[in-house]
Amino acid sequence: MMSLLLWVALIWPLCVAANVVWQAYRTPVVTRRYFTLLWLSASWPALLLAYGGEAQWVIDAWMLGGYWELNALSRPWLAFTALLWTLAAVHARGYFAAEQDKAQAGDDETEQRLVRLALLWPLTFLGNLLLVIAQDIASFYLGFALMTFAAYGLVVHSGSEQARLGAKAYLILAVIGEGMILGGLLWAAGAAQTLSLEGMREGIAEAEQGAAMALLLWLGFGVKAGVIGLHVWLPLAHPVAPAPASAVLSGAMIKAGLLGWVNVLPLGVEGLSPALMQLGNIMLLAGLAAAFGAALYGVWQRHPKAVLAYSSISQMGMLTALVAMGLAAPDVWPLLLPGVVLFAAHHALAKGALFMGTSVSEHMPRWPQPFLFCLLALPGVSLTGALAAGMVSKWGVKSALYDMHHERLIMLLTWAAIGTAALVSVCLWRQWQQRQQGGSHRFQWGAWLVALIAALMTPVWLPLPEGSIAPLPLKEWLGVIWPFPAGVMLVAMSVYLVRNVRAAAPPSGDLWWLYSPFAIRLVSLSHWVAYRCHGVKTACIEASLGGERIVMAWLTRFLSAEGWMRHHSGGLMMAFAVALALLLMWEGLR
Repeated sequence: MMSLLLWVALIWPLCVAANVVWQAYRTPVVTRRYFTLLWLSASWPALLLAYGGEAQWVIDAWMLGGYWELNALSRPWLAFTALLWTLAAVHARGYFAAEQDKAQAGDDETEQRLVRLALLWPLTFLGNLLLVIAQDIASFYLGFALMTFAAYGLVVHSGSEQARLGAKAYLILAVIGEGMILGGLLWAAGAAQTLSLEGMREGIAEAEQGAAMALLLWLGFGVKAGVIGLHVWLPLAHPVAPAPASAVLSGAMIKAGLLGWVNVLPLGVEGLSPALMQLGNIMLLAGLAAAFGAALYGVWQRHPKAVLAYSSISQMGMLTALVAMGLAAPDVWPLLLPGVVLFAAHHALAKGALFMGTSVSEHMPRWPQPFLFCLLALPGVSLTGALAAGMVSKWGVKSALYDMHHERLIMLLTWAAIGTAALVSVCLWRQWQQRQQGGSHRFQWGAWLVALIAALMTPVWLPLPEGSIAPLPLKEWLGVIWPFPAGVMLVAMSVYLVRNVRAAAPPSGDLWWLYSPFAIRLVSLSHWVAYRCHGVKTACIEASLGGERIVMAWLTRFLSAEGWMRHHSGGLMMAFAVALALLLMWEGLR
């Protein structure tokens, strides 16, 4: 039964994509609807698969040999991933209802955009599904690459100039990341002579150049996870992407980078080399820099989704710091891993609800506004650790750090939570300023409400191993809750102090605008070098052709002498015979 469910989960998104193509060519435009029940069901079999129990599959005929598994890590990961994709698809049905009507009315441009998004959505999910269950290198990389490149269509959907810029930034960083991932995977797999992720982890831990392999893989997956310096696509892509696409980008796909680290880095392995432990320290510093830096920069953004993008960078910075402990202090990792999984799952659903909430505030239902904005705030409050599942997830990682006496890191993560509270507060304030009444679709706000409830109740439905959730002691409640009011008060005081200051908001993308001039100059330099090389190549070809003409002229002269020699061959032979006879006579006389 599990094997049948696995194949249905993998094949069903392909069937959904095929149905989109069929409709595009066989169904009249006036009756064509892409966001049907069939389209919404692309992730349903995968969601059932996550709750089917642990299982293993070995498929010898698949590429280099497939090895897929549902275990204590992949089951909860698949559960929150498939649930978020399901809710985002339902939200998309309401979100794109107006565009669907325009396409049916004969708007060809809107029709093409909807076809592209409806086709690439299930393919992106298929890649996300495959990388979660894969335990062999080839399947894992195939899923990651499919998810990465198919998601381009989700970012560029609107086709505006800003959307093209965001999609271009996403694609450039994705290509750089894919190159580093592929290089790291091939290097590590070749050194360890293995095709499995487990064998590669062991090989990296033992290899002489293991730190260099791990660095490549950390940076490659770090593009998706928003590592500081490689994060610039997030604040450029999220404000321009549709809300359901932003929900899965920030909730599920960004976690693919985190899962990549967990799958390929030798986390928690005793006896690591000093170089690998030093890499862990570098990761820790980079994570903390992202956690604090993104919060400081993000609070000045004006677009709510840009603020949420920087919140994702900040939260992923915290997760980066936690993963780094698996290298810097391997003994803490077995205790930390369940908390990291719960943290990731709660963040995925909470951030998905927040991004869906931006579309609800733009098209508000006819509810009392204070009540609506209280609901919009709930996933953000939980994300800070002050409510429901957020408290449990924050305590899950803090308790492990307490047990291993890493109080300094706990203090830093607590301060970073103040930044999360500030970002959530600013996001809600921007939503309030940009709110619009009416136009909300029942699928739109219905999916958002379910995502909100799922975020608040994450430990209840997530299939974690028994005993992996630690109850929060009453005496620790204050230590987990206080960053939220502190962050809100900090924002309120800052708004009061700068209320008369008129300053332009810093641009979304921050370092992108620093990278761009250097990239343009680098491209210009490469064009100049290519032009010079073309000149050298042309000169070499001309010189070769000149030499060839000279050689051919000499050969032509020699060939013309052949006819003269053939005509006088008898006389020449006679002269040669006489000369030979004279030489022999001369030798005889001597």
